[in-house]
Amino acid sequence: MKPSLLDLAKKTIQLEARSIAALEGLLGKDFDAIVDAIQHAKGRLVVSGIGKSAIVAQKIVATLNSTGSPSLFMHAADAIHGDLGMVTPDDVVMVISKSGESPEIKVLVPLIKNFGNPLIGMVGNKNSFLAQAANWVLDTTVDQEACPNNLAPTSSTTAQMVMGDVLAVCLMEKNNFKDRDFARFHPGGNLGKKLYLQAGSLAAAQEKPAVLAHAPLQKVIVEITQKRLGVTAVVDEMNQLKGIITDGDLRRMLEKTTNLAGLTAKDIYSKDPVTIGPDALAITALDLLREKSISQLVVAENGQYLGILHLHDLVREGLV
Repeated sequence: MKPSLLDLAKKTIQLEARSIAALEGLLGKDFDAIVDAIQHAKGRLVVSGIGKSAIVAQKIVATLNSTGSPSLFMHAADAIHGDLGMVTPDDVVMVISKSGESPEIKVLVPLIKNFGNPLIGMVGNKNSFLAQAANWVLDTTVDQEACPNNLAPTSSTTAQMVMGDVLAVCLMEKNNFKDRDFARFHPGGNLGKKLYLQAGSLAAAQEKPAVLAHAPLQKVIVEITQKRLGVTAVVDEMNQLKGIITDGDLRRMLEKTTNLAGLTAKDIYSKDPVTIGPDALAITALDLLREKSISQLVVAENGQYLGILHLHDLVREGLV
């Protein structure tokens, strides 16, 4: 009786998971030397492969480039027809292959060795041509492909992908690669905004409601209404922040008194409002809004009032 599709799916996941877990035991003394060679290369890491391994190589290159390790993809078949010209004397080369015996690999590897470039072999057969020729080996041997026929690269390519991530993460640690560095390479989309968009930039593009402490109640209401942010800052003549007045403050004031004559901003405003610096990331501002259960923050620096950051600004930027 054939297994159900659900059983087959679960078995595939289990086989690949075991292959990944086994990689831990395959990491050897070469690993530190490999990371060190890539980190200190004057050139780039050139990653090559054939077939499915070539596709894995492209993903690894993309990950390394985005995490601060300059890398370049070179298809093994194209390399021996002219693309070897992209390899400079300062580059480190990594060739990825499950068998380590592909015809293109057997042609490419001696050429790289003749160039004098350090060679890393990411290979699933430590006795292969590639493994024997490489300066260092990343062992990605798997016991079994997830393919029912044990033929199609499945577990093996997953192991290669994970080993590439292992390299990237270790290089990030060695290079002290932080979130702001990551932001420089990912300026697009919502991910980029989370990493570089600052509170001050958002606030600067909005209205900047403000009244002096002695401003009459009518002036306060007009300022809140005209600027349409549901709040106004209360400042002194030097633009030093004294507090804020929100729509809620006005409603609570009206509940307490019916005598509005002579009321000024200083009679209503809330002292010590929640503030954020202009250089703080917008995503940090969002976390603060959620933590305090409020809808706006005062942007200030050294006591100087700079503007209001509203939850709607973050919604508009796609951060919520």
